Amino acid sequence: MRHGDETGRRRVLKMGLAGAAALLTAPVLPTPALAALPKRGARALSFHHLHTGENLRVDYWVDGDYVPGALGELNHLLRDFRTHKEIAIDPKLFDLLYALRGKLDTASPFRIISGYRSPATNAMLHRTSSGVATHSLHMDGMAIDISLADRGTAAVYRAARSLKVGGVGYYPKSGFVHVDTGRVRYW
Repeated sequence: MRHGDETGRRRVLKMGLAGAAALLTAPVLPTPALAALPKRGARALSFHHLHTGENLRVDYWVDGDYVPGALGELNHLLRDFRTHKEIAIDPKLFDLLYALRGKLDTASPFRIISGYRSPATNAMLHRTSSGVATHSLHMDGMAIDISLADRGTAAVYRAARSLKVGGVGYYPKSGFVHVDTGRVRYW
């Protein structure tokens, strides 16, 4: 092998590795629906938890930053109501709900069917229901099952799908829509 060939191969290999590293470290670009969220002012959400009866209206994001106290209130509200365990909920889930509220042009509180699920709760639900995944994103604080008093389930499902953000599941017999911040998929 000639020295020039080896040097050329090394250069190509280094360029390829540099390109791969750039792709791995590049920021994830937000979807158009989330990129269009306001950059100033406040983002507010309202909730009614169907299992606990709790209500919450909170400005979760103000002038470019998530509000830690508001996120704490949301983590508590979305706790596993069966075990009372809490985890940090993905703030992008709140951005998704904010975008969905805007798409539906509603101020009605989101009715919470299920937020965070502990592994024990998820395993129990998986055993008793065919619609519960073995490793649901509910266990990672990345999913919520919702409905709205002033919008039908089909309308919520269509609006959520149109955002092209995360997973969207339609459960018309149970009267709710699942949304999550995982990869884009529909069922």
